[in-house]
Amino acid sequence: MFAFGTRSARRTHAVVLLGLAISVVGGGVAAAIVGGFRINLTSSEPLGLWRIVALDRPAARGGLVFICPPITTVMQEARERGYLRSGTFQGGVAPLIKAVVAVAGQHVEIGADVTIDGRPIASSDLIERDGKGRPMKPYPGGVVPDDSVFLHSPFRSSYDSRYFGPLPASGILGLAKPVLTDAP
Repeated sequence: MFAFGTRSARRTHAVVLLGLAISVVGGGVAAAIVGGFRINLTSSEPLGLWRIVALDRPAARGGLVFICPPITTVMQEARERGYLRSGTFQGGVAPLIKAVVAVAGQHVEIGADVTIDGRPIASSDLIERDGKGRPMKPYPGGVVPDDSVFLHSPFRSSYDSRYFGPLPASGILGLAKPVLTDAP
């Protein structure tokens, strides 16, 4: 037993308060994740709070989506290079926020920039090296396979389908809607 006001009592009180604060914050984060809220800390899209909104139709060109990348050799290398944020989805990554610029059956050409069915995509020029000077290998182009999407971000250094190619549409978690954001 100890007396209130003693060093031991104050320490116990502080530990209890800290545990309570961690529980409240952790519970809030868990509730936000379950509620479809995500925080974007990348410069591929505006920084801040976003919400995943259920998609009740197939993905279409122009849609801004949250997508969970598949576990592939290319994505594992991207993770090792630090292009993908840590998260709770397969492979331990966070979902990506990207715009759908092509869907199944559309033809993608990669040159100095990207064209879809012969139409250039704005802000799609490629970089030869990443921020650490490592070479970037572009996707060779071709027809977007069935049940796949080709993704893009207008941020020049974004890691998107210019480099990893089309992704399975089954990885789409929903539409990405900004809640409280600030452009980078």
